[in-house]
Amino acid sequence: MSRVPAIEGWFTDDEAAPHLIGTRGLESGSYFFPPSLAVSANPNAPFEDRESVQLSRTGTLWSYTTNHYAPPEPSVQQTPYTVCAVELDAEKMVILGPLATGADALQLKVGMQMELVIGPLFSDEAGEHTMYQWAPLRDPESAAQ
Repeated sequence: MSRVPAIEGWFTDDEAAPHLIGTRGLESGSYFFPPSLAVSANPNAPFEDRESVQLSRTGTLWSYTTNHYAPPEPSVQQTPYTVCAVELDAEKMVILGPLATGADALQLKVGMQMELVIGPLFSDEAGEHTMYQWAPLRDPESAAQ
């Protein structure tokens, strides 16, 4: 079965070391995610030019919640599902994303190290649609990649 990113251009599909794809303002040096975010928070350069960058693939669990209700459409998440807020190591920005498939939400602790992984979102005739997810950091060596 072929793998298809659920959202094109938001993350690399490298199983070993995936990255979120963001942008960085050329004037402000500020980071943005998702890459299609149109307006800068910098009042001096609200529409500054940006370059595409790969964001940190590791960070600190800032907050999380487990939801026991169906998410709004078009999401296909099954209930319950956990959403993690992870502060990226280098950029110091918080990125929301689902807890990795198979990870145990009961093991999460605010302040623990997390890493970006790619996991299944749903499957259809086009293949397995994948999404970036957050998992507890398994291997500190992977953070260096």
